[in-house]
Amino acid sequence: MKIHSHIHPVYAQMGSTVFETLSALARETRAINLGQGFPDGPVPPALLDAGARALHERSSQYPPSSGLPELRGAVARFYAQRQGLVVEPGDVIVTSGATEAIAAAVLALVQAGDEVLLFQPAYDAYAPLVRRAGGMPVSVGLAAPHFRYDEAAIAAAITPRTRALILNDPLNPAGTVATPDELAMLGRLCTAHDLVAICDEVWEQVRFDGVAHRSLMDVPGMAERTVKIGSAGKIFGLTGWKIGWMIARGELATALGRVHQFLTFTSAVPLQWAVAEGLAMDAVLDDLHAGWAASRARLTAGLEGIGLHVLPNAATWFVCVDLAASGIALEDAAFSERAVREAGVAMLPVSALYDLDGGPKHLVRLCFTKPDDMLDEAVRRLGAWCPR
Repeated sequence: MKIHSHIHPVYAQMGSTVFETLSALARETRAINLGQGFPDGPVPPALLDAGARALHERSSQYPPSSGLPELRGAVARFYAQRQGLVVEPGDVIVTSGATEAIAAAVLALVQAGDEVLLFQPAYDAYAPLVRRAGGMPVSVGLAAPHFRYDEAAIAAAITPRTRALILNDPLNPAGTVATPDELAMLGRLCTAHDLVAICDEVWEQVRFDGVAHRSLMDVPGMAERTVKIGSAGKIFGLTGWKIGWMIARGELATALGRVHQFLTFTSAVPLQWAVAEGLAMDAVLDDLHAGWAASRARLTAGLEGIGLHVLPNAATWFVCVDLAASGIALEDAAFSERAVREAGVAMLPVSALYDLDGGPKHLVRLCFTKPDDMLDEAVRRLGAWCPR
C-alpha cells in the first residue's frame, strides 16, 4: 500500500518548520535559544492564581464553542480601553491560539482558485494554509530596512481572482508598524477590489513607540470586511496557554464560528477564565511591557556594542541584525547555523520567513524576552566568535 499517495501534497512535501529545526539544534548543542519567540521568565503570579482558582472553583466542562461569555466581554472591553475600538462581545470567537484563528479564517474565506495576498516576510503558516484551502498565495515583498507597504506593488498583484489579503501588523520579524497612511491605502484597495482582510495583530500590545495600536478594522469601510486576530499568548507572554480570538461582524463572524466549531470546538476553559481576569489587570500588563522594553534595550545595546547593526523597530519580541551592514559576508542561514554550532547562540534566518525567491539573505532575528544574564552571555559569545 502506497501510503504516501494518500497524504495531501501540501503536507507530503513539507519539512519541519524552521522553528522546530532551530530549537532542536539548540537543545542538541545546549545553545542559548534566541531563535524561537517566547519569554523565558516567571509567569505573573496573579495570572497563575486566576488559573488555579478557575480549576478549583469553575466548571471544567465545555463552554460555548464561541468562548466563555466572560472572556468575550473582557476582550471587547480591552479593545475599547486600549485602542478605542468598538467591539461587541458577540463579534468575538475564542480560539486555541492565533494560528487556529488564521486557519479558521482561511478555510472560511478561501476557495479553490482564489488568490490571497501575503506580505513578505510572513509567518510561515500563512502560505501552507492558503494552499491547503485550494488557494494560491501571491507574495508582495517588503523591502528592508523599513518594510513599507507600496501601493503600486500591491495594486499590481491584485487580479480578478484575488479574494483576500493577510496583514501582520505589527510585522514579525521586522517589528515595524503600518503607518496611518498605509492603513488607509490598504483599506481603499480592499474596498475597491472587494477583498477581505485577515489581520494577524498578535503583537498589537507589544509596542515600544508609545503609540496605541490601530487596527485595519478601524479604517473607514473595513469593519464588515476584516477578521481581527489577537493572542493572549503574546499579550501576557504565555505562549503555551494557546488562547487567542478572532473578531468579525455579521455573516463573516457566522462563517468563522462554523469553521471553528469543527476545528477545535473550544479551548481550555480554565485558561479562558484566567485570561478574562488578566485582561483587566492593568498593573500586570504594564509590568510585563516595562520588562520587555528593558530587555529590548539591553540586547540592542549589547549587539551594537560588539559591532552589529541592529535595524530600527517599534514592536514584537525581536530585533533584527543586518549582517551585511555589520561587515559580515555570510548569508543568514549559514551564519545562523554556524552561530548555534560554534558560538552556542541560536537565532532565526529571516529568509526562512519568505515564501518567494529573491528575499533578503542578510538579516537574522533574535528574541530579547529572556533573563538579563542569558542576553549578556549570548552577546559575549557572539562578540568572541563573530566572523568578519
